[in-house]
Amino acid sequence: MSGCEARDAKKLVRSPSGLRMVPEHRSARSPFGLDEPHWVPDKECPRCMQCDTKFDFITRKHHCRRCGKCFCDKCCSKKVPLPRMCFVDPVRQCAECALISQKETEFYDKQLKVLMNGATFFVTLGTSDKSELMVCRLSNNQRYLVLDGDSHYEIEIIQISTVQILTEGFTPGGGNTRAIGMVLQYKIPGSEELRQMKFTAGEDLSCNKKLSASWLAAMHKATKLLYESRDQ
Repeated sequence: MSGCEARDAKKLVRSPSGLRMVPEHRSARSPFGLDEPHWVPDKECPRCMQCDTKFDFITRKHHCRRCGKCFCDKCCSKKVPLPRMCFVDPVRQCAECALISQKETEFYDKQLKVLMNGATFFVTLGTSDKSELMVCRLSNNQRYLVLDGDSHYEIEIIQISTVQILTEGFTPGGGNTRAIGMVLQYKIPGSEELRQMKFTAGEDLSCNKKLSASWLAAMHKATKLLYESRDQ
């Protein structure tokens, strides 16, 4: 097994919430992941935290696997996939958390694959007036943004500070906009210096504008998940 494969190795663990397939090394976890929440202790929740129904021998209490709060069966009946916590099977969640997890399903089922497949952009470094045509993709372990052209760059996702999606077609009265690029600011490990890259979708026929726009939309969603993971 190579060094990279060893770092990315996973193990099956059982927690009170269910079975999880997690990286053997915490440093190898996905930057979009979430830690399991601490469950509200049973003694601190005599009533459902949603409908205020009192718990007894008939009305049992259940913990939402996403927020850790305590609910009755009616308010915490849905079992929904929760890939951000590496659960193998769908897990019990309250109505509010289930809705959030369902919305994230599109990212994991579709947009993550779009990011890994990559798209082609003209990439400009810093204040340079020169750009280079590069294929940009998310690494399979989700931890790096990989850029390949005449040059090669790998940017750690956790080092990304800001992502600004560039659009065109906006009108004051509203209307359709199209993502045409992005400005990325990131740090080099061990340094507080911010570096910047600008990605612009190519205008020639060899570059698929629709693919580029889909990739940028997926990157926008990935950024939101990244910020949520940091704020946990």
